[in-house]
Amino acid sequence: MDGGNPVKSGSVLIQIRITDANDNFPRFSQEVYKVSVSENTPINSTILHVTATDQDEGSNAQVTYSFTKISGNELHNDMFIIDTINGDIKTRRKFDFELIRNYEMSIQAKDGGGLVAHSTVLVQIIDENDNPPEISITSITSPIPEDSVLGTLIALIEVHDQDLGENGETDCKLMGKLPFQLILSSSKYYKIVTTNVLDREKDSCYIITILATDRGSPSLSSSKTINLDISDVNDNPPVFQKSTYVVYVPENNLPGASIYSIQASDIDSGDNAKVFYSISSTNSEEISISSYLSINIETGVLYAQRSFDYEQHKEFEIQVIAKDNGSPTLGNNATIIIHIMDQNDNAPIILYPSPENDILAFFEIVPYGSEEGSLITKVVAVDADSGHNAWLSYHFIHGSEPSPFTISQHTGEIRTASLFQQKDILKYKMVVLVKDNGVPTLSATVTLSFIVAESFQQVVPKFSEEFNAEESPPNLQMYLLIALALISFLFIISVMLVIVSKCKQSKSPPAFGSLSTNLYAPVDPRMFSQYNNGTLPLPYSYNVCVALDSSESDFTFMNQNLGFLLCNYK
Repeated sequence: MDGGNPVKSGSVLIQIRITDANDNFPRFSQEVYKVSVSENTPINSTILHVTATDQDEGSNAQVTYSFTKISGNELHNDMFIIDTINGDIKTRRKFDFELIRNYEMSIQAKDGGGLVAHSTVLVQIIDENDNPPEISITSITSPIPEDSVLGTLIALIEVHDQDLGENGETDCKLMGKLPFQLILSSSKYYKIVTTNVLDREKDSCYIITILATDRGSPSLSSSKTINLDISDVNDNPPVFQKSTYVVYVPENNLPGASIYSIQASDIDSGDNAKVFYSISSTNSEEISISSYLSINIETGVLYAQRSFDYEQHKEFEIQVIAKDNGSPTLGNNATIIIHIMDQNDNAPIILYPSPENDILAFFEIVPYGSEEGSLITKVVAVDADSGHNAWLSYHFIHGSEPSPFTISQHTGEIRTASLFQQKDILKYKMVVLVKDNGVPTLSATVTLSFIVAESFQQVVPKFSEEFNAEESPPNLQMYLLIALALISFLFIISVMLVIVSKCKQSKSPPAFGSLSTNLYAPVDPRMFSQYNNGTLPLPYSYNVCVALDSSESDFTFMNQNLGFLLCNYK
């Protein structure tokens, strides 16, 4: 304005531009930032946004963010990343509550002029049920004996869950039906004890599965398996499959041969299952069974010590004793009945007529008047074998042809086959074969000579001529003298008896009366009754000469059939 009057003035607009000076520090919206983050938060998740302002302008107001320090674990300094422009804090790795539960970070905001502001970020990790229970075996007793008492301690286990709260609380149990029980002994320790009787023969090993479950949501669980072996106790004796065994052994076996094998089983194990065998006799007769039989103590194979003879011992009854090697020793027994099977090892023995000497032959006087089918004599034989081996049959094997005699195949009876027609003395020499029914067939023979004549008196002169014509064996004269002496003795006794009889009776009987039956010639008692009565009917009699060269009849025997042994008549 001027100084005149009126004052005149003029104006002008002056614009003053104030340039900023970096005189203001950045300022965070909070001095301390707190955030809770789940430990299962995915990687690269934004967990927090921090803000800092600067009142300056321009570059002085441009704020950048950075970490100055992260506390928690040096190995986890790279757990977070911050956006330098907008202040977003993100995760770079997964959290683990069980390792680090809290993080403290120092962040700074720096403007363009270099002024810095600081703030603190506290990150709390929230536990999640991400850890299953952990089961560890602190002690175990394996194997345990099968006779363990109830309540025997088997194992101690520890169950631990790294989570917190309900996530770390666990429940534990045994899987399946087992003779064991899981008992809680402290907050996280359990013990396994027996609740029932153990039997190794039923279950020699138990697989015990322990299941632990936490109470988190969702619930997590884990399991642990224990192999428990049961050690054997000698509580089972050896057992035979049968209580009685029947064995058939042929006689004439080779000594030392194996005849049977017997086995007893023991369901125990180890030495408790080793079985040893022995034998003893149960026969009533006192025989040394060890001289006939033996047994392998380890294998149970039964051996014959000698060759068996059916005719001496038809049966053996022994007891086999099986004992184990346990302590105390347990045993069992079984009976073996050994039947000796007969073999055809005995030839028939001819009892009548008995061929005492090869030079002797049996003579039978056959009357001319014998009817067809008349019994002449009977061959009696026995066989020491049994069954089929003792079935005997009788046969003529050779003799005069044609033969006027037949022999019963089953009884040995010799009968006339037809009526005799010739009036001269007939002589027949027959060889009887007696054989059994065994395999191979065994047999015996006897030679019989038959004289067909009216009387014995008629035969004697013929014998004398033939005996004088033939060369006699050295013993023939002795047998002839013995026969003549016996006849003379019988003659004297007969005369004396006749005289005594005449003196006692007022009326004498005819010259040739009945004589005492004591004068009858002895006949083998095994013959049938008709043979004992003779081969001729009762009015017939035999005339016997005292000497071979005599043709007169001195006395008469009333015995209808006198079988007389003469010396080697051929």
